[in-house]
Amino acid sequence: MLKALLAFLFVAATARAHDVATFSIVARDPNTNELGVAVASRFFSVGSVVPYASASAGAVATQANANVTFGPRGLELLGRGATAEETLKILIREDADPSARQLGIVARDGSSATYSGPKCNSWAGGRSGPNYAVQGNILTGEAVVAAMEKTFLETKGTLARRMFAALSAGDAAGGDSRGRQSAVLIVVKDGAGYNGNSDRAIDIRVDDHVDPFHELGRLLDLAEMNYAWNEGWTAFTHKHFAEALVAQERAALLAPQNPELLYDLAVIRLAAGKRAESLDALAKALKLNPKLKKQASADPDLEALRDDATYNKLIE
Repeated sequence: MLKALLAFLFVAATARAHDVATFSIVARDPNTNELGVAVASRFFSVGSVVPYASASAGAVATQANANVTFGPRGLELLGRGATAEETLKILIREDADPSARQLGIVARDGSSATYSGPKCNSWAGGRSGPNYAVQGNILTGEAVVAAMEKTFLETKGTLARRMFAALSAGDAAGGDSRGRQSAVLIVVKDGAGYNGNSDRAIDIRVDDHVDPFHELGRLLDLAEMNYAWNEGWTAFTHKHFAEALVAQERAALLAPQNPELLYDLAVIRLAAGKRAESLDALAKALKLNPKLKKQASADPDLEALRDDATYNKLIE
């Protein structure tokens, strides 16, 4: 017991304050072409340092005594067609002192690599396989990355949910030996950003919190709803009404009491030829937020309802 305590105190004393002691997962979903990074740490605002991702290139986590140039430089190399392992070797070769760096990489083709320099503070290490890389430093032990790997591979659902499950499993297995403070989760996909003009599908951060995992989970519920909502509205603006309806209905299932989301659902249902269902969604939206009546009364997207008695009663 005393030996274990002394070992912990030694790690705490020797870890440099600017080292990003953390555990992370970098991953890809081959079915959706999503890429992402999820990170947690006893470090303020870990999301401002560790994760980088581009739908056209891949994803990178740079941590420990982090060289933040590994992020943009890694994405540049991946974007040029380098594999994850090739990218890792180039970054390490070009670094003046890679001995305390830690890095996880997944390319857009699913190739992966993880690296932990010999001077990373213990416990440090990682695991990788097709479409994922997990790694961490100043952890309670190897069980952290083992739990992350196992959970990611066995969990069903969206890439975001699988990464969050892996991160939570790492925490449950011991996590950062110094405790908790911040967490981040990002997902990228071509055209998945706001109005379809960027690749940032999900971007949530907890910079300082007593329970960053609980807070990240709360934000993820909102983020997945927003992801589907944005997908639906982007498809609607491109007049892909059937595609828009599928995404917007999914968003409504995730947030059935959001009046603005239901309002857009009414618009999309109408465009998809579902008049009665549109009126139903509109009635729910206006009941939840009567201030939307003014918008509904003049919205050109609801023009086809102008002669409908039910519609006119709703906007009174």
